[in-house]
Amino acid sequence: MMIKERNIAVSIILSIVTCGIYGIYWFFVLTDDAVKANNGKVYSTSGGVAFLLTLVTCGIYGIYWAYQMGKAIAQAQADRGIQSNDNAVLYLVLAIFGLNIVNYCLIQNDLNKLSQMNGTQVNA
Repeated sequence: MMIKERNIAVSIILSIVTCGIYGIYWFFVLTDDAVKANNGKVYSTSGGVAFLLTLVTCGIYGIYWAYQMGKAIAQAQADRGIQSNDNAVLYLVLAIFGLNIVNYCLIQNDLNKLSQMNGTQVNA
């Protein structure tokens, strides 16, 4: 499993500077990294398909995606014997209120921790 550790502050700044284009890329890689982390047990949809479904459903799938990311990361933590933090409901509530950038930050933080704990860190 190779999860790339990303600097959250840089990702936020790039999302703002590029008027959201980097945010779309970040969505893709967050999804793909979460799928790698949980070996497709809980969530196995690629970032591209998840983004397309979010567009087609006018954002409704994005709310489901946020919930599934919480479940996928909790499964990845449990698989590694780490104390599992199931943030699925938190991610769901944040997505409902349109705070997806906060979700991205929290998900990236959890993925960064998984990367560091497994020694699979790849610096950007």
